[in-house]
Amino acid sequence: MDFKFFRKSLPTLIFLVVFSAIAIPVFYHLLKVDKKLKIYNPADVNPQLVDETMLHVQKNHKIADFRLINQNGETITNKNYTNKIYIADFFFTRCKTICIAMAYNMSELQEYYKNDDDIMFLSHSVTPVMDSVSVLKKYAENKGVIDGKWNVTTGAKKHIYELARKSYFAVLDEGDGGENDFIHTEQFILVDKERRIRGYYDGTEKEDMEKLKKDIVLLKKEYTN
Repeated sequence: MDFKFFRKSLPTLIFLVVFSAIAIPVFYHLLKVDKKLKIYNPADVNPQLVDETMLHVQKNHKIADFRLINQNGETITNKNYTNKIYIADFFFTRCKTICIAMAYNMSELQEYYKNDDDIMFLSHSVTPVMDSVSVLKKYAENKGVIDGKWNVTTGAKKHIYELARKSYFAVLDEGDGGENDFIHTEQFILVDKERRIRGYYDGTEKEDMEKLKKDIVLLKKEYTN
């Protein structure tokens, strides 16, 4: 073995080892792209879901102020969701189709996040005239709704339908929230603490509920970094 060569090469080897120990983590950090959830604006959503007056909006979309009545007859506004991440949906208590699976999955999510004060839930009745406070109360008790965690709400039909169409972009069909207007959607919408839409999920599908949980992990990281 040529020890002279080894002695001459030793500084180079030491340099390479030290350089690698420092450079590799640095390059990894530079190349690593922190995965963040998309922020949805009207221009990012299927145009069929967006009111034509909002199609041009490319940034800064937020859920509009709202005023609703929950299962306990309490007024619920966006202020109740200040600094909260929440999942919103649209349902009606007499629904015998998709709402059954949606309610079950929302209940499962509530159970999963029941000790997480960052997460809340908001359900809007699309038949608010029929879904009175007393009806919602019975429904909430049947579904195991936790007061203060999940608000099951009624309110002015035009207001609710405008929220669905112009804030959450949850429905395809057009309408004015009038007497004969009716919307029906399986969408769960993930909303961040700034009232921005961060994801859409099929509320009838278990796979989407697992994706929603993973997305909430990513979203919560944005508030801890």
